[in-house]
Parts: sequence; structure tokens; C-alpha cells
Amino acid sequence: MNISKIYEDLQQLVPTGMVKRGEVLESHVFTRIGGRADILAAPATYEELQSIVTYARVNEIPLTVLGNGSNVIIRDGGIRGIVLQTSDLTEMGLRDNVLYAQCGAKIIDVSRFALEKQLAGLEFACGIPGTVGGALYMNAGAYGGEIKDVLESALAISKAGRIVTLQGEELEWGYRKSVFASSEFIVLEARFALQPGDPAAIKAAMDDLTHQRESKQPLEYPSCGSVFKRPPGRFAGQLIQESGLQGTRIGGAEVSRKHAGFIVNTDHATAKDYIGLIQHVQATVKNKFGVELETEVEIIGEE
Repeated sequence: MNISKIYEDLQQLVPTGMVKRGEVLESHVFTRIGGRADILAAPATYEELQSIVTYARVNEIPLTVLGNGSNVIIRDGGIRGIVLQTSDLTEMGLRDNVLYAQCGAKIIDVSRFALEKQLAGLEFACGIPGTVGGALYMNAGAYGGEIKDVLESALAISKAGRIVTLQGEELEWGYRKSVFASSEFIVLEARFALQPGDPAAIKAAMDDLTHQRESKQPLEYPSCGSVFKRPPGRFAGQLIQESGLQGTRIGGAEVSRKHAGFIVNTDHATAKDYIGLIQHVQATVKNKFGVELETEVEIIGEE
């Protein structure tokens, strides 16, 4: 790949957005680890995003989509090709009595907007740190609610540059997965089916969930949130705790002493530290309980 040419071409294709070359990605993810991107491009419009997707396909350039990096580990070698960051696409509003939000909007902000508009249904998302795109990608959930419960439809773009609307069975919902995790589609916009509600009751529910999150999760350290999916009939955090792994460290990465389901970056951890500790936790839990923990966090990039 001719990185200089790609950089110059994208500057023309993304006139109102941002294009950077050799950007260190650790400042773009919650874990604060990760190598460099060959090219980081943050479009400001759907048209710019479509131009990037089409350019990458025509020129056979690897394309990686990144939201706000709340549920991702980027390896120390960084990411080749183009990293498409959606964080500038944050518009939200009401259209025909349906709440819509662009892919880069934070799902926490969308839940607050729903409260402002006296709409119920997104209370569970008030503590989920990811973007709308990421929330749809993994069917994010918390405290008994999931994105699939409230999504009416999604506007998406295929890697071939075709814009489509997906709804119902086309979204292929599952536990921490959707059609976006297993196909060529990229989320552009979510449309939520919410119901009118009592703002005082909505706010009380959100305040309670926020308190639970802040009291139980190690928010004082960089992390990727819950590292592992919930095994059938069990809780990952409980299995890790009962394996005596809390406080276990590799380099600067540590199994949280506050919540065993989290691995935190306590002292300039590398991706190698983080991934090594994940593998150690998986092996220990498998040996003690016979349970294979599957990662919820996405691990991407080069070694």
C-alpha cells in the first residue's frame, strides 16, 4: 500500500472531516493501549463515510471501523490500512415520533435524550459507554435490557457502498451479537421504538442504575468494560473471583479487585499484557470449573 497516496486521496474525499496519518490509537480507546493506524479517517457526513467505504473497496485497502473504543483492545502493532472512526457522527432527534441517532452518538447520551423527550425504554443503556454503532454491533445490554428490545430499524451501509434499511429478522439478534458482527454492513443510524413515559420515573430508574454501576465497577481505571460474555447459567465475574484471580497482574494489566469481570490498566499496560492476562484467566477458569470463557471485548490489529 502507498500510504502517502491514500492519505492524500482521503484528504480530498473527506473535506469536512478529519484524516490523520500514523495516529497512535491508545488515545482513541478506553483501555489506553494500542499501536498506530496507517490512516485514521473520521468523516463528518454520511456522504464522506460512503466515499471512504467505496474508496477502500475499489482500491482493496483493509478497512476497520472504530467507534469510541469502549469495548475494543487494539494490539501493539496497530492497524493496517484505513481506520474509519465514527465519533463525529453524533446527531440525534425525533423524526415522525421515532427517536433516531447516528452511529457515533454515545448510547448514554441517547438515553438522556430519550429522558428529555419523556420516552421510556432506554433506561438500561444509561451506563453503557459505547456508541450507537457499537451498541447495535454487539446487541449491548445491561440490567435486563438489550438493544434488540428497543430497536425499530437501522440504516446501514455495506462494504460495497450500498445504503440499506434493516429491520426485524434481518438484524439477526443474538446474545452480544447482531448482523453487524457477522456481515459486511456498517451501522449508520439507529431508530428506536420507545414509549411515552413519566419523566420522574424514567429519571429515578436511570439514577438507580447509574448508582449501581458506579458502586460496583472499577471506573477509576482505564478498561474495556466486561471482558467476558456470560457463560450459560453462570456469571463470568463469579467464576473468576472463585478462581482466586482478583488482583492477578501481567505487566500493567490487572484483574480488578473491585469487579472480577473487569481487567484494568493500572500502570501503562500493553496489549500484550492485557491479552496475556485474558488468556491466563480463561485457562485458570477452564481448569477449575471446566467452563470456557468467551471474550466479549473485540481484539483487533497486528501483533
